[in-house]
Amino acid sequence: MSGLGALLRRELLEQWRTYRLVVVLVVFAVIGIVSPLTAFYINELLAALGGEGLRITLPTPTTADAVAQLIKNVGQMGAFIAVLVTMGSVVTEKERGTAAMILTKPATRTAFLAAKIVAIGLLLAAGVALAFVLAAAYTAVLFEPLPVAGVVAGGVLVWLSLVDLAAITFLASTVAPSAIVAGGVGIAALLGSWTLSVLPGLGQWLPTGLWGIAGDMLSGRSPAVDPAGPLLLNAGLVVLCLVGAVAAFRRQEL
Repeated sequence: MSGLGALLRRELLEQWRTYRLVVVLVVFAVIGIVSPLTAFYINELLAALGGEGLRITLPTPTTADAVAQLIKNVGQMGAFIAVLVTMGSVVTEKERGTAAMILTKPATRTAFLAAKIVAIGLLLAAGVALAFVLAAAYTAVLFEPLPVAGVVAGGVLVWLSLVDLAAITFLASTVAPSAIVAGGVGIAALLGSWTLSVLPGLGQWLPTGLWGIAGDMLSGRSPAVDPAGPLLLNAGLVVLCLVGAVAAFRRQEL
C-alpha cells in the first residue's frame, strides 16, 4: 500500500488541526468522570430534582452501578461520535476533489482508505482509553478499585463495537452520494443493533451486545457467554466492510 505512512500522518494532522482530536477526547473524558459520579450521587440528584413534594430513593449505589453507567454512556455517546467522525471521511474528499488530487501522487486507493480508517480507529481508541482510565480512577475513590484486566478487556470490547459502527458508516461514506446519507446508514445500523439486541440468543453477537460482555469483565464477573465468538464475528464485520469499501472505491471515477 504505497503512501500509507504519509497519508496516515496527513489524517492524524488533520484531526489535530480541525480540533477533532481535542473535542473527542474532551467528550470521552467528561463521560469517564461523570459516569461514576452520577452513580454515586444518584439519590442526591433525584432529591434535588424531585423537590419537596416528590422524593424518590434508590438503593445504595454500588460499583456495579458505576460500571453500568460507564458502559451505557461510553457505548451510546461513543457510537454517535463514531458515526459523526466517519460519515464524511470519504464522500467529502470526493466532493471537494481532494481525493483525486491525492491519488495523482504515488499513493494507492487502498492506502487512501486504510489511512482514514486507521486514523479513525486510533481516535476512538484514545477516547475510550481516556474514558475508562478516568472512570476507573473515580470508581476506585468513590466505590472500590476495578480489576485492571477487566478494565482493559472491557475497553477493547467497547472500542470494537464503536469501530464496527464506524466501519459500516465508512463503507456508506465510500458509496453514498453525501455525508448525510452515510451518517443515516450509520445511525440506522446503531438503532437496528439496539432493536435486535433484545432478541434471545442474538443480542450478544451484535455490536451493542459487546457492551454487556464488557460490563461483566469490567465488574470482574465471568461473562454469561463466551466472548470469543462475538469478538471474532464483530472483528470480521469490520474487515468485511473495509473490503467492500476498497472494492467499491477502486471502481469509482474521481
